Formats: sequence, structure tokens, C-alpha cells
Amino acid sequence: MNAPCCINRKQNLLNVLNHLPDQQTPWVPFAGVHVGKLKGYAADEVLQDGQKLLESLLEANRLYAPDGQPVIFDLQVEAEILGCDLLWAKDSPPTVINHPLQNTPEIPNKLPTPEDGRLPMILDVMRKMKDQVGQHTALYGLITGPFTLASHLRGTDIFMDMIDDPDYVQKLLAYCTRFAEEMATLYTSAGMDVIAVVDPMVSQISPRHFQRMMKEPFLDLFTYIRSLGVHSAFFVCGDASKNLQGMCETAPDAIAIDENINMQYAQSILQPFDIVLQGNIPLTTCMLLGTQEDNMQYVLDLLDNLDHHNLILSPGCDMPYDTPPENVIGTGEAIRNPQQARLLLQNYHSAEIDLSTIQLPDYSNLEKPLMEVFTLDSASCAACSYMLAAAVRAAETLDGNVDLKEYKMTSAENIARMKKMGIQNLPAILINGQLKFSSLIPNQQELLEAIKQAM
Repeated sequence: MNAPCCINRKQNLLNVLNHLPDQQTPWVPFAGVHVGKLKGYAADEVLQDGQKLLESLLEANRLYAPDGQPVIFDLQVEAEILGCDLLWAKDSPPTVINHPLQNTPEIPNKLPTPEDGRLPMILDVMRKMKDQVGQHTALYGLITGPFTLASHLRGTDIFMDMIDDPDYVQKLLAYCTRFAEEMATLYTSAGMDVIAVVDPMVSQISPRHFQRMMKEPFLDLFTYIRSLGVHSAFFVCGDASKNLQGMCETAPDAIAIDENINMQYAQSILQPFDIVLQGNIPLTTCMLLGTQEDNMQYVLDLLDNLDHHNLILSPGCDMPYDTPPENVIGTGEAIRNPQQARLLLQNYHSAEIDLSTIQLPDYSNLEKPLMEVFTLDSASCAACSYMLAAAVRAAETLDGNVDLKEYKMTSAENIARMKKMGIQNLPAILINGQLKFSSLIPNQQELLEAIKQAM
């Protein structure tokens, strides 16, 4: 049953997070740098200029009428404070380009203050958003999860550390958890209604490592957020199906997933824990490259196949910068008015992807091994970035004796290539056309051994 259409959108979302029955399915468009597109600002402008960020957020609020809205979607804010250098882009969040602890396995002691890095700007915008739209829109404060922050600090070495020095990893995670708690405190004090812990790297580890190293830090973090009197969400990207049970055991109010995880399967795992499921409209195939009708149909399919209790619909993660606004608007309309959407889509047929135009390499006659990395977009997806970094590091170690190619799922051609190769989950590494690593970032020893076997 849908709640009355006149219900306060913010209260509707909070009711769902409080597990109240018979609520309208909330709509939370994860519009990070995409909000800049609405006002003609580049990604690096809206992530560093408070006035431009505020102006763009208000425009997204007006256009998309969300139940909930993130103020900033940038997993590098904390890393920047802790000394990571960033590579800025015009159409995506920045990328971490160095790791302060890569050659120095130490435990920092710095905790964030309101004066650090970009926090003065972010906190100011949060307060202004709270004042201007906070009565009718639930505001999300997104913080970087402990494992992704640890990866920013340590780099890909952290995957070898998990085998060679697990005690160090646990100490580093404990520190990153404490840092995240302070970020949650700052964002809550600025008026955020939901603290979302975004940790895409969780999809890249085994359930054994999650239980051994991640469960306690995340449980402590969500317990702390609850003590602040606000709701929490656990965001993960990639195929984290194997870790959903463990994630539920950390007791967040909601878990948000992307298209790498089947929503029906996820709901079956979350329901016994009474945790809200959030997601998972595809970022590129649907929101960026699809039509308005594609997005509306995807929403209707979700609504037809899922229990509406404990459900929030949203993009699978941060929407691409160039996502057509009409796709976002159509998505929201289909969520709020599904019967009207069904009438509009009576003659809808999805476009077929032409795989015949995709030419694959002659893998059996290569001069040297070919390593292909398939990513959502290594410039904006942390897990993809570190999968690519592992491949680049391996290629450098082999001193040119292996070729390397990345395919980003930001073009129709690359999506067709992924389908022709039969790749189901991202990020992934193929060697000579054979899938070797999928949603599990290998340590250097594993990757080098796989390459050498192909030589």
C-alpha cells in the first residue's frame, strides 16, 4: 500500500528507516558531481566551491523532488585531510594518487576537526541545505568507510598485509573507524539525518576476511552512529553478495547496493535482520546511456519483484556526471506514480545490444600476455581504481612483458564488449581473454603468478 501522496517526503523516508509498514517507496537520487551538470559547473568546481555546490544541490532538489539527498559524494575528503594527493577531474570525483603509508606501515593519530581540508566548506553547505530544504528532504552525510580509507592510506599493499600482517591491518582499521566516528559527529552536528558509510572495497574481500577483520569495526561504527540519534546506511559497490550476511551482522539501518547484486537475493538476506534494502538502478546501462523509458521500466520491474516493506529505490551508486536529467526525472515519477508509468510504457520495447560489431583480440596468437581490466569507471569507483592499480603495478613489475587495457562501462561499445565476453560482475581482470579475478582484488603475488602462467 502506498502512503498518501501529500506525505512529507522526509518523514516518509524516515518512516521506512524506522520499519513502519505501508509507506510509499522513497526515492533517493545519489546525485554527487551530477548536480554540477545541472548548473553548468564542472565536478572539480562543485566539490571545492561551496556556493556552486549549494546552488547545484538546490537545483537537484527542485528538479528531482527527492525523499532523501546526499550533500556531497566524494570518498576522498578524508584521504585529502590525511595527506593523500588528489587528481581532479571535470566530470568525476577526484582520484587518490599517492598513499602516505605505502612505504611506512604506521598508525596515524590525527582525527578530523571542523577546520581540516574541505570540511569548512562542506559543513557550511550542510547547514545551509538543512535550513533551506531540511524540512521536507532527509539529508545524507556520506563518510568514507574504514576499509576504503585504509586502502587510500596504504594502497594495494593492504591486500598483502591482510595475509602477512593481519594485526597491523586490524590496528589501521581501528584507527580509520575512529576517524569515521569523528566525521559522523561533525556531519550530524551540521544537521544530517542519515550517516551513510560508503565502503566499496568491502566487495573486494572474502567473507573470511570480512568476519575476521571488518565485522568488529563496522559494528562499532554503526553502534556509534546510532548513539548520535540519527539513522545509518552501509553503502557497498561491486558484487558484495558473499558479504551481505556479514554486513547485516554489523547492524546498519539500511544497506545500499548496485547492479552487481540481485535485489531479490539481497532482500532475502536482509529481511530476517529487519534491515532496509536500498538500490539498485544501473548507473551506466540505464541511467547514463539508457532512455527515460528504460529507467522507468527498470523501476517497475523492481517494484513488481520486491517486497515494498523496508525498501528505498535509488541509483546503484553516485550517478555519472552526464546522466540526462530526464532519466532521473522519469525514474522518480515511476517510483511515485507506477500506475501512470505503466500506461506510458504499454508499447515499450528495450533496445537490443549489437554484439556483432565488437572485435575481440586473437587471444591464441598474442605476442605477449594481454591483461584486460573491466571497470565501471576507475576515475569514480574506488574498487575499480584499486583493481586497475593492481594491474598497473603488476605490468610495471614485469617491465613491459605484458600488455594492459582498461575498458570503462561508460560507453555503449564497452558495455557490448563486456556482454560479449560474458562478464557478470565488475571490476574484473582477464588475462588472454580468460576471467581471472572478479570483484576480488588480487594481491601482487597472486596477480603476477596468473600472468606468468600465461607467458
